[in-house]
Amino acid sequence: MNVSELFIRRPVTTTLLMAGVLMAGWMAFQNLPISDLPNVDFPTVNVTANLPGANPETMAAAVATPLERQFSQIDGLDSMTSISTLGYTSITLQFNLKRKISDVPPDIEAAITRAGALLPPG
Repeated sequence: MNVSELFIRRPVTTTLLMAGVLMAGWMAFQNLPISDLPNVDFPTVNVTANLPGANPETMAAAVATPLERQFSQIDGLDSMTSISTLGYTSITLQFNLKRKISDVPPDIEAAITRAGALLPPG
C-alpha cells in the first residue's frame, strides 16, 4: 500500500487532514509579526566644510552648490540635503539600499576633487 492509495481510499480523512493543515496555516499567518514602519538603515554620508568668517549665503553659493553639483552625479544617490550656517556647511547624502556604504567614499572623494577648482581657497 502506498501513500496515495491511503488518501484515495479514505476521502473523509483526507478532507479533514487538509482542513486541519489549512487552519494551522491560517493561524500561523495571523500570528506573523508585521511592522508598519520597519527599521531600515539607509547608507548615509555627511560631508562638512568650513570657511571661517563666511556668511550663510556665501557658504551656500560658493561651497555647498559646487559640491552638490558634483555629488548629484554619484550613482545610487537618493536624496541630498544641505545646511549652511556662519562659516559651516553640512551636506547629507543618502543612498539607496542597493548601494554598499563601503563603495561610496571613493566616489565622494572623486566628487570633492572635481569640485576643488570651483571652491574658494582655504
